[in-house]
Amino acid sequence: MKTPDCSGHDHPNRPRAKLVNAEALERAARLFRALGEESRLRIVAALAQGEACVTELAQASEESLSTVSQRLRVLRAENIVVRRRQGKHINYALADAHVTELVFNALAHAGESQPRRKPANKS
Repeated sequence: MKTPDCSGHDHPNRPRAKLVNAEALERAARLFRALGEESRLRIVAALAQGEACVTELAQASEESLSTVSQRLRVLRAENIVVRRRQGKHINYALADAHVTELVFNALAHAGESQPRRKPANKS
């Protein structure tokens, strides 16, 4: 394997990402895995509009209460959603502004028209 012929000094105007520790990378990977399943992402997108109880989320997604509860459990385990008791009801919301921004940015990015990829040259 050939080593690169350039160094950081060859590209002084490029911003450099700050390296994060291994634990932060693993937590981020778990967060993306939890968000990577469409039905959980649908719940998160609904919660980006405001807090809701399991019944509201189940009705909106046309899924059973137990299915939605299981998905919320996964999202809570990764600190994506939080819950708040209000009398007999438990309301769920996104954990913080970082999660909200992440979801809105992901959905905005996915909604952009993607340029067509050129077919690979076959030699």
